[in-house]
Amino acid sequence: MRSTLFQWLLLSTLWAACTPQDKSHRTWQVYGGSKENIHYSALTALDTNNVSQLKVAWAYHTGDAKEMTQMQVNPVVVGDRLYGVSAGLKLFAVDAATGKEIWVFDPHTRPSNTCRGVAFYDNGSSDQRLFYTVGARLYCINAATGRPITTFADSGFVDLHRDMGWNMDGMYITSTTPGTIYKDLIIIGTRVSEEAGGAPGYIRAYDVHSGQRKWIFHTIPQPGEPGYESWQDTAAWRHTGGANAWAGFSLDEQNGVVYAPIGSASYDFYGGKRKGNNLFANCVLALDAATGKRIWHFQTVHHDVWDRDLPTAPMLLTVKKEGKPIDAVVQVTKTGFIFLLDKKTGLPLHPVTEMPVPGDTALPGELLSPTQPVPTFFAPFVRQSLAEQDLNRLVSDTSYADIRARLASYKKGHLFMPPSRQGTVIFPGFDGGSEWGGPAADPATGILYVNANEMPWVLTMVDADARPAVAKETQLQAGKRLYTTHCMVCHGPERKGGGNFPSLLDIHQRYDEKGFAQLVDAGRRMMPAFKQLDSSEKHALATFILDLKTQQQSTFVAMRKTLDPYVDLPYRATGYNKFLTKEGYPAVSPPWGTLSAIDLNTGKLLWKDTLGDYPELKARGIHSGTENYGGPVVTAGGLLFIAATADSKFRAFNKRTGQLLWETTLPACGFATPAVYEVKGKQYVVISCGGGKLGKPSGDTYLAFSL
Repeated sequence: MRSTLFQWLLLSTLWAACTPQDKSHRTWQVYGGSKENIHYSALTALDTNNVSQLKVAWAYHTGDAKEMTQMQVNPVVVGDRLYGVSAGLKLFAVDAATGKEIWVFDPHTRPSNTCRGVAFYDNGSSDQRLFYTVGARLYCINAATGRPITTFADSGFVDLHRDMGWNMDGMYITSTTPGTIYKDLIIIGTRVSEEAGGAPGYIRAYDVHSGQRKWIFHTIPQPGEPGYESWQDTAAWRHTGGANAWAGFSLDEQNGVVYAPIGSASYDFYGGKRKGNNLFANCVLALDAATGKRIWHFQTVHHDVWDRDLPTAPMLLTVKKEGKPIDAVVQVTKTGFIFLLDKKTGLPLHPVTEMPVPGDTALPGELLSPTQPVPTFFAPFVRQSLAEQDLNRLVSDTSYADIRARLASYKKGHLFMPPSRQGTVIFPGFDGGSEWGGPAADPATGILYVNANEMPWVLTMVDADARPAVAKETQLQAGKRLYTTHCMVCHGPERKGGGNFPSLLDIHQRYDEKGFAQLVDAGRRMMPAFKQLDSSEKHALATFILDLKTQQQSTFVAMRKTLDPYVDLPYRATGYNKFLTKEGYPAVSPPWGTLSAIDLNTGKLLWKDTLGDYPELKARGIHSGTENYGGPVVTAGGLLFIAATADSKFRAFNKRTGQLLWETTLPACGFATPAVYEVKGKQYVVISCGGGKLGKPSGDTYLAFSL
């Protein structure tokens, strides 16, 4: 669907006549381009007339890519320096005009998380600091030298296990997306385990100089705090994890308000031990940036059992309603909804209906919300249901018959269909709709640009294997039970993996039992640490996963410990399973990846394009789109830059019409958001090419383009 060029130009002219042009947004010193998180550059040297002449200006190779490493980094540029993070989580500085290396900081630790960027602090004189996270350590690095600032916290880093209010040692806590700087504070969110028994995702602020914690906000409220009443079990706050701001923040610096997108409460797919609406999970949350006090919240999903955490920080933007400008918060979701909220109050600017949803769960103990909030002003920017007529007909008749039969066996037909033993279609899937890359917005026009996935997944629940009634259990039996409890949700019932999680069928070729125990203790990238497992449990798990046949029939002797009833759940998901054809294509008809332009003032879709290609389908004349990770950047020069796709392309579109103006092939997929910046009057656009997702090769290259 497209608007005509005339209509769009008329709209732009009318808006420009009554709205002063934004003179800011000419630097890229903040993750996402600005603290408003709108992915916008006011630079104009690159425009629709010359973008086709873009050439590689420089390439920087980090030299530490390994199998399945990723670089999802949106770098920052300060003056003539670009700061980024390598595939091996080394922090580096290069000359932003040439790519020449200036310094590298090596944390000398095994990567246990993905890092998407850094936060830059400048006191206006000579004190410039960089903050980024490796594992559970939030480092403070001198931006001039690349050395830790040893007067910060514990010789240059904060352990994110600390300052939570009680002992979190051994729990998986890291930070994927960089925090935000407000005055002399760094405000940080976390990624935590999504399993039962994971850590809570409290938001914290630290003094940038001393590393002292200045405030904490309990995203799972404690007695006496607002939101506590939304949990039916008054003790759930002591046991429930998640509700974490893993996707970063936006900041109204002038008014001192930080806006956080909050994730789901754990366990993701069964809420029988956390009944109620579960504030502040799945909320847009406005906090006083100086004190951490709640100002308002808006919940986008009640009692989430579909892993529909908010995937990206909201955007702060001025829009028009009935001809009047209003400062707004714009939150996109995995399901393709757009929530447009008043920045001061959190109230919707347009009607949001509490829609009755299916509540006939077949999982005893579960209690679903009878309604869910659905915005009515904007049409969803992705498809939200999957029926037989939507199935993929590009495949053979036998393959089509297979997906048709499988679809008939699943529960489907509603966006909020409950999880089930027979399998429930999740569409759009666990990875969106919109994902962590987030959208872009043009402050001069109020136009939103959002890339999205349209991939169906299937959520299947099984009864969790109970502990044996008799005292004797073999190592193999115990290992299978422990795998079901802790590993199956990611790696599947047959250990074949799925989504972003690898197969474990050949893991015995890479790990012996000692190395496996270290892996379980420490975690790695997407895998959390499982330090809650004792040595007897790790041994039993190893006998199953590593197929240690000579030890499997010996008796499992468990250490004595009391099971937490909040962790000992009756049901488990069989994994993150995409609904695919036998050929490996999505079971739904294309497009599988899209890019849309939506007018936030009128609610109208201006244009929508398919984003990405499968080479073998493109050769047949089929423009299918691909899954995409990483966001776009829109510029005052009339351009929209985006990589993100599985075909390793980097593209520039005309933001007014959606016309493709330029594309190039990257050395590895650019699953990241580009940065647009200027050095000595020359404009550049840079993308990190880390690959590593969707079965694609990993890369180690930062690639910058200019005229």
